[in-house]
Amino acid sequence: MSATLFRGRLLWFDHEPEGAEDISAYNYVEDGGLAVEFGRIAWSGPWAQLPAKWQKVEPVDHRPHLIVPGFIDCHIHFPQGQVVGSYAGSLLEWLNNYTFIEEQKYAEPAHAGRMAGAFLDMLAAYGTTTALVYGSVHRQSVDALLGEALQRDMRMIAGKVMMDRNAPEPLTDTAQSGYDDTKALIADWHGKGRVEVAISPRFALTSTDAQMEAAGTLVREHPDCLMQTHLSENHAEIAAVAELFPWSKDYTDIYDHFGLLGRKSMFGHCIHQSEREIARMSESDSVAVFCPTSNLFLGSGLFSLNKMRSANPHVRHAIATDIGGGTSWSMLRTLDEGYKVLNLQGERYHPLRSFYQATLGNAAAIGMEDRIGKLAAGYEADFIVLDAKSNPAMALRSETISTLSEELFLMQTLGDDRTVAATIVSGVTAHQLPKR
Repeated sequence: MSATLFRGRLLWFDHEPEGAEDISAYNYVEDGGLAVEFGRIAWSGPWAQLPAKWQKVEPVDHRPHLIVPGFIDCHIHFPQGQVVGSYAGSLLEWLNNYTFIEEQKYAEPAHAGRMAGAFLDMLAAYGTTTALVYGSVHRQSVDALLGEALQRDMRMIAGKVMMDRNAPEPLTDTAQSGYDDTKALIADWHGKGRVEVAISPRFALTSTDAQMEAAGTLVREHPDCLMQTHLSENHAEIAAVAELFPWSKDYTDIYDHFGLLGRKSMFGHCIHQSEREIARMSESDSVAVFCPTSNLFLGSGLFSLNKMRSANPHVRHAIATDIGGGTSWSMLRTLDEGYKVLNLQGERYHPLRSFYQATLGNAAAIGMEDRIGKLAAGYEADFIVLDAKSNPAMALRSETISTLSEELFLMQTLGDDRTVAATIVSGVTAHQLPKR
């Protein structure tokens, strides 16, 4: 396989920036190049230093645009692409009136297959190259999604939700069938190409003690698998869960009791946790996933990063779209809403920090910072090209921008799918807009 060269401005992070002046946190190359071989970055650096072995290769020239690692979405629902923007006043109303109805369609393999292609197309169009995904309760939904991702050589982690109560009968499994189906998915898909399987009890509200125990057994049996679920999103949800598990100290304690906390555990939302819960999250190295657009849309509450960090400044966290309670497939729009949520509470979210989070930060949250999230040699060649003048409002504002931070904040604040000029997956251009 011959090498492919890409040219443009390059930006990637080595660690989380402490602030605007922390230039040690990132690498910025004004005129840079990426050499890609066999789906990985073979070399990156200033174009003037391009090694001789690649100097005769015609580059894919994306100047003057900015090339950054592909966005990573740490919490998104495959079966909910067609319920985005469904009118509801709260989480439980939204689930019962729209989501549970839509998810029943994924029992049909043909529907799941068609939607798998559409789902991955949408991710690529918005610059997301890796995602941690919830399927429906049906095993075939995950078969369809991971099969499509495998064909595209796209890094994708997904699991069938386990839910054996408080949902329509066609959407419920049993403790045993949820365990068996997840085991079968792991055997069929986990580590095949660039796809993996996540153990996915939907949330405590929809799982009996027996199913939660089964999920804990899966976690112990497959310590290399991520575990994903929801936690402390909505006051009505929290009250309902407390009634179902009256022995628990709090919501987090339920997952802890069944062995679901840990370094591979991803908890969506985490808005209303107590100090005890936050301390336990920190102690267990679990990950809190900030989902700003869905938290605002469903009126669930405001996630506080400062509160989460009160137990430990280095508590693990991530950010995600949460389609379809979330209102945009775009990580740029997600960062924008995250900035607003935190700013409302007097917390600063500098654009260098937010772009770190959507790339290397989220890679670290899912334990893949050694292979995705950087534009460094040896990393998987997943990256995107961002155009800071992609719409008229951005072009106008760009006339007064003079720093990298200002450019990033502009794209975060006014950007959308038009801002993603190209998406490259495993070194192959998976999405590209016509050049302006």
